[in-house]
Amino acid sequence: MATFPAFLDTNVLFGFQLNDVLLALAERGLFRPLWSADVLEELRRNLVAHGVRSTNVERRIFAMTRWFPDAAVTGYGYLVPAMTCDPKDRHVLAAAVRANAEVLVTFNVKDFPPESTAPYDIEVVHTDAFLLDQLNLFPGLTAGAIRQLVADYSRPEMSVSDVLVRLADAGVPRFAATVRTHL
Repeated sequence: MATFPAFLDTNVLFGFQLNDVLLALAERGLFRPLWSADVLEELRRNLVAHGVRSTNVERRIFAMTRWFPDAAVTGYGYLVPAMTCDPKDRHVLAAAVRANAEVLVTFNVKDFPPESTAPYDIEVVHTDAFLLDQLNLFPGLTAGAIRQLVADYSRPEMSVSDVLVRLADAGVPRFAATVRTHL
């Protein structure tokens, strides 16, 4: 199975279960995750601002970079001024362009209007739609990833239903509902 490059915006990496699901799918080869140092720094700031202990934040980011060492996109700074999307997200689009990402996965689709991405042939996809695509293309692998995550959660233990409720609350309700039919 050939994996395609998908740039992950900070907001899709923020929620614990959502992050776990995305990276479990990437680990199974469904797509190649991409992010930048700026995205990871924004993730770090946002998690700490929301009360996550800095040691837990550092552990999470360390694990992400350790498991996906080729996810880091560099050398995109010179592209930032040319980006025409929302100013606060220009670094995101610039890194996605530099990485030749096929999709940019985000909750903030409106911040990347088509005229800002069309010249670079990057599709901006809402996280819910992205995960539904993975489920439609790879139902067994996707369902298996969810089952494995549930089995791995020990503190606290969670059921499939618990994880799906948290995913729905994290902004991917259609994915959570559809996964339920596969499990």
